[in-house]
Amino acid sequence: MALAEAGALRLRILSALVLAPLPLVAIWLGGPFLPILTVAAAMVMAWEWGRLCGGGPPRTAGGPVLIGVVGVAVVVASLSGIWAGGIWAGALLAIGGAVVVWRIALRDRASAPLWLAAGSLWVALPCIILLWLAQSGSASRGTLFWVFAVVWATDIGAYAAGRQLGGPLLAPRWSPRKTWAGLLGGIICAALAGWGTAGVLGATPVLPLVLVSAGLAIVEQFGDLAESVAKRRFGVKDASSLIPGHGGLLDRLDGLLAVIPAVALLTLFGGGSVLTWR
Repeated sequence: MALAEAGALRLRILSALVLAPLPLVAIWLGGPFLPILTVAAAMVMAWEWGRLCGGGPPRTAGGPVLIGVVGVAVVVASLSGIWAGGIWAGALLAIGGAVVVWRIALRDRASAPLWLAAGSLWVALPCIILLWLAQSGSASRGTLFWVFAVVWATDIGAYAAGRQLGGPLLAPRWSPRKTWAGLLGGIICAALAGWGTAGVLGATPVLPLVLVSAGLAIVEQFGDLAESVAKRRFGVKDASSLIPGHGGLLDRLDGLLAVIPAVALLTLFGGGSVLTWR
């Protein structure tokens, strides 16, 4: 691994170590801490999405308005998951917020109204689902710890394996740097994260959690690729420069935004948290 790439990996890991305590402490403390952190993160990601779709900082009069609308829609949708009676109320508000964003984008002749509207849903719905998962039974805290562990392990494993091994590109039309070796590295690290989580939390049997963790690594990588498609579409390298080594918060959490809905589906169809599967 070249010195520059090794330095980038160290910066990436350091940023993760600095940021990791925030959601972990919020999950552990419960109460209002996780919703507050989720809403704050959603507002930042909504702003970054508006910036991304504009090819940089908004320069038109409509840009700040659009960003504000997206942020408000995310906040309202997220809060609804706590106080308005559940996930479906939040989803309806998120869809309504996306329609408002689309209409305002059309009115202000924004360059990509559908992308702006879709992005508001992409940010809002996983945030709502995250708060729903946090309220879904006695295993909810452990479930969220496991989800974050899998996503972080996938991200670091994919980056390290891809840079170290190289090889054929995973999706050259979407992302010029992601490789099959990186995907495999992410899957292996995610499986190890599942195994480690099972040991720490005492979840048995271990094999289902390991297999599901490996599968979620693939979902995480597709979430990453989805943002890569958007960045290539608008000619933007990073959503912002907020986090050293990662770009913006959206660059850091794009995989998580894909994994959270997948975990929710597993929870619904499996009759409870994956940690409780037998």
